[in-house]
Amino acid sequence: MDKAFMEVFLWTLLTFVLTWTTYHVTNRRKKATKLADVAVEEIRYGGPDVIIVGAGVGGSALAYALAKDGRRVHVIERDMREPERMMGEFMQPGGRLFLSKLDLQDCLEGIDAQKATGLTLYKDGKEAASPFPVEDNKFPYEPSARMFYNGRFVQRLRQKASSLPNVRLEEGTVRSLIEEKGVIKGVTYKNSLGEESTAFAPLTVVCDGCYSNLRRSLNDNNAEVISYTVGYVSKNCRLEEPEKLHLIMAKPSFTMLYQISSTDVRCAFELFSNYFPSIANGEMASFVKNDLAPQVPPKLRKIFLKGIEEGAKIKVTPAKRMSATLSRKKGVIVLGDAFNMRHPAIASGMMVLLSDILILRRLLKPLRNLGDANKVSEVIKCFYVIRKPMSATVNTLGNAFSQVLVASTDQAKEAMRQGCYDYLSSGGFRTSGMMALFGGMNPRPLSLIYHLFAITLSSIGQLLSPFPSPLRIWHSLRLCGVSLKLLIPHLKAEGVIHMMSPINAAAYCKNYMTATAV
Repeated sequence: MDKAFMEVFLWTLLTFVLTWTTYHVTNRRKKATKLADVAVEEIRYGGPDVIIVGAGVGGSALAYALAKDGRRVHVIERDMREPERMMGEFMQPGGRLFLSKLDLQDCLEGIDAQKATGLTLYKDGKEAASPFPVEDNKFPYEPSARMFYNGRFVQRLRQKASSLPNVRLEEGTVRSLIEEKGVIKGVTYKNSLGEESTAFAPLTVVCDGCYSNLRRSLNDNNAEVISYTVGYVSKNCRLEEPEKLHLIMAKPSFTMLYQISSTDVRCAFELFSNYFPSIANGEMASFVKNDLAPQVPPKLRKIFLKGIEEGAKIKVTPAKRMSATLSRKKGVIVLGDAFNMRHPAIASGMMVLLSDILILRRLLKPLRNLGDANKVSEVIKCFYVIRKPMSATVNTLGNAFSQVLVASTDQAKEAMRQGCYDYLSSGGFRTSGMMALFGGMNPRPLSLIYHLFAITLSSIGQLLSPFPSPLRIWHSLRLCGVSLKLLIPHLKAEGVIHMMSPINAAAYCKNYMTATAV
């Protein structure tokens, strides 16, 4: 009796499992077929050519560029309110050139943006001006930067994009990507009414920033938090030299002040996880007053303290580093901080992003059918190579410069830090060459490598002066090691050929760094 009962039970269980599996598989196929049918119908009856996830600087600029080329663009942004960001407040001269090529230069107007002509460096009571090169350079645009509130700039870009009839800008939170046989077909999202929706297009662009939830399913790169940028705004004040970004080589790392509007000054500094005062209980404000303020030059100190004394909101943003990798899926492109990040010390993230948009637009323009996933994949591979002169230069410079700015008791590292200050403040070819690299006016990795080795040799010369004792020779050898550690990881990450090839850089400059519009 027990044996018969067990047989019946087992056969019943097996029948249930098979029935449930058959139903589940059939249901999934029906759902996939339904989604595919909806996608075909959307495209056939006027659906978008491109879906862009995120309407920040990158998403809005790309939407405008593709729409100008006749594409139908659907942009989905989580929050349409004006962003309150501390990053993205400095547009390098190279970024302004790219804005003009995208016909977006007027987005810097009407937001009280301030002109910047270069840096003023401070170290150990000394100061030096490092202007962007004006003469004897091949840069085809006015060699000045702009400083502004990031949120105002983003809103102007959104307005410009949404002014085109073939751009649909919608508020919604993208939940996931719709995938079929390794090809991204669209996205699922929750709209502003809280309703679950789907959107389909031949091409999806993920441009939702450094906290992207979609990146993990597309790329193999992981973001590394290397430090934290802490900042606040001192209101109703103006710097003595408002046209300069004031960079103080302090301890533990850099402190900076710059004019983001005609009446407001951004004050920011770098801290590390090993010592991070609490903002909530007032420790951070005390740290600013007691530890940082005495290192700030007297002419800047009053403004530096003004925001703290008036109770300005202190913000913290993690400084992340992440190399770029190609997506594992077809039918999708990742851009911006979701794709590639470097230390923000040289304020060039937006410039690299706008460069990427120019390249991508140029490559996509000849394609009539974005639904051909194989052709789009080839475009993405070309894009990945073409972007290297600008991205590799900025990535290497940003991460190397940020490490040099960190104060150290190590004599070799401190000699490199002093050598960097002396090099930037020496004037002539040294200063103009480095400032051209900072400003994106000369995106050539070989030029960066040249200046890095020149700074290293100059620093070694100071270490060996007045005579080369055994200890000084030892520190000089260690300094060479420090210099190589700044460069070698980037040679590996960016590719030796891409970093060392002058042909790629020349081709990039010819196509994207000229006065003619793209």
